[in-house]
Amino acid sequence: MTDDFSKFRIVIVDDSDFSRSKIRSILTQHGFNIVGEASNGNEALRIVKDKKPHLVIVDVVMPEFSGIELTEKILSTSTNTGVIVVSSLTQEQVVMQAIAAGALDFIAKPLVETQLVESVSKYLLTSAHD
Repeated sequence: MTDDFSKFRIVIVDDSDFSRSKIRSILTQHGFNIVGEASNGNEALRIVKDKKPHLVIVDVVMPEFSGIELTEKILSTSTNTGVIVVSSLTQEQVVMQAIAAGALDFIAKPLVETQLVESVSKYLLTSAHD
């Protein structure tokens, strides 16, 4: 990839250490800049407020509140931040809730590296970010 993605800030939110590690590993291998990680919604909101990421990657099932609720909270307070939802829950209802909440994309777990990289790249390249 020839694009410089290091200028874009990404936060990963998943209550699974394994999932966060896998997402971080995939994205950093492709030159993406991970500026924070969280295992629950409240921690995520603090990091988003502090780091002002361009993109947040969010799991659906988490303690405190769901990734769908987190998506809504992030987008209601941060207009320059996009959200991509990842989940092993792939029922149509869950996907539709994520998109209705404002998610840019829904990626099923187990993650396919090319799908994750393409989705993140597409968002960052098509969005007007500083």
